[in-house]
Amino acid sequence: MRQRGFSLIELLIVVAIILVIASIAMPSFLRSRIAANESSAVYSIRTINTAQVTYQTTYPSVGYASTLNQLASSTSDVQASSSNAAILDWVLGCSSTTCPKSGYNFWLSSISGNPVDTYSVYGTPITVGTTGYRGFCSNNMQPVQVDPNGSTTCTDSLQ
Repeated sequence: MRQRGFSLIELLIVVAIILVIASIAMPSFLRSRIAANESSAVYSIRTINTAQVTYQTTYPSVGYASTLNQLASSTSDVQASSSNAAILDWVLGCSSTTCPKSGYNFWLSSISGNPVDTYSVYGTPITVGTTGYRGFCSNNMQPVQVDPNGSTTCTDSLQ
């Protein structure tokens, strides 16, 4: 009686074909993920700018928020205030100085004035070349600028 099934050679050939196809598809997948991370970063910078305007309008005696955490909601069920305005979600409004989201780090800088009338928001890749290529910046609701090297020297217009 003859056994039916695949031989070891046939199984190895199928595995080799699958590995070749995967090696062809992987760079495309990585480029797609980086493009998605960069799109998310631009959207996050714009969201932070919009949250800053809402914050400034709601709390004119304070001006703009000086930390992302001021724009977020608190972890407890307390009423919104200038220290936890409940405008941003907890991911972008984390309690640390730098908030990671979708392969990028976000933070506020260049805070000045009393009330605060100047701020800059930055988004840079966590690992340049792996999570993103470009850095993104905006100052006081200005259009988002780009640093093609993934840093905070944003001099190019977003295209």
